Amino acid sequence: VQLQASGGGLVQAGGSLRLSCSASGRTFSNYVLAWFRQAPGKEREFVGYISRSGDYAYYADSVKGRFTISRDNAKNTVWLQMNSLKPEDTAVYYCAAGLVYGSTRTDYGMNYWGKGTLVTVSS
Repeated sequence: VQLQASGGGLVQAGGSLRLSCSASGRTFSNYVLAWFRQAPGKEREFVGYISRSGDYAYYADSVKGRFTISRDNAKNTVWLQMNSLKPEDTAVYYCAAGLVYGSTRTDYGMNYWGKGTLVTVSS
């Protein structure tokens, strides 16, 4: 699976941004999709994931209630809607795909990673 994230940019604190991740190469609906982020000087952080059908999503506590993940299997696309953004949300955001999600698995079970897109939140 090839993944490409887009939609990053500069936004003021309190603002919103929607990231997109398009996929190609394999049957999109077979994969759980996840978002991660990495802030400068910090380790990569799990943001959330969405089930294959899109009927279930799980989020890290740091973004719960502010971020929403959705997907359209017909369009081979997953989105990350980010609201009420904070300066601490500044990071490079990555989308990833895997057959099975698992918080104790290496890389949370993700097998494929896209190039990231930078989100900068100014105070």
